[in-house]
Amino acid sequence: MNPIFQFNQYLLKRQVFALTGKFRFYDPSGQLVLFSEQKMFKLREDIRVYADEGKTQEVLTIKARQIIDFSAAYDVLDSATGQKIGALRRKGLASMLRDEWEILDVNDNPVGKLFEDSMGLALLRRLLTGLVPQNYDVTIGETRVADYRQNFNPFTYHLNIDFSMDSANQLDRRIGIALGILLAVVEGRQQ
Repeated sequence: MNPIFQFNQYLLKRQVFALTGKFRFYDPSGQLVLFSEQKMFKLREDIRVYADEGKTQEVLTIKARQIIDFSAAYDVLDSATGQKIGALRRKGLASMLRDEWEILDVNDNPVGKLFEDSMGLALLRRLLTGLVPQNYDVTIGETRVADYRQNFNPFTYHLNIDFSMDSANQLDRRIGIALGILLAVVEGRQQ
């Protein structure tokens, strides 16, 4: 696996004032390690993740299975091998009140989930868009393996991704990175 997926912490920054969604991931020392740019006017989401802004080395692909799907499913592929790593599926109706995603293995069996920290705060976030930062927990089985925390800033989107509690490496970091991008994409659409 590419060494850029070895870190326990990442900072995801979404460029706000751009025609397309631009996502930059930084390692704990502040070095840019991943870059992605969402393509405009795509009916079916096809997100490519690169090791640099020059897009010289593609490392990850995130593809929507259908054009329009309320419970959207996205396959996550390792670009070097072309092999599916797993998939992510948004829980359609449940996500209206509180964001929830299923983490699926290569055979589409549910192995984990990502969900907003609290129903009360989730409802408050929907009323006060941009004023209450989001916080998500990720579990594999019953074990909490990651935390995604949005910094409070109404002008920029920063998401701190922390895998440090996953000492057994139950969550593939590539799936964790894909989750971060999809959260930023969905958040961008909701604003």
